[in-house]
Amino acid sequence: MQTYSTEQAAKLAGIHWTTLHQWLHAGKVRPSHSLAMTGRTLWRWTSKDVERVRRYKAANYRKGRGRRKKSHEH
Repeated sequence: MQTYSTEQAAKLAGIHWTTLHQWLHAGKVRPSHSLAMTGRTLWRWTSKDVERVRRYKAANYRKGRGRRKKSHEH
């Protein structure tokens, strides 16, 4: 099974790698694999993980304007 780095996964999903890092640390998206290393975690993303990021992006993100505003019902 092929895996991707966070930078590669972000490029495949069409977002900047810092955006993916922010979503990852906020708990909005998670990769299938993580490797604990000294003082840090190495995240490895599968094709299914990248597809989940794409779906999250489509539902919550607008290029050039950041995240979508929540609609308020009155």
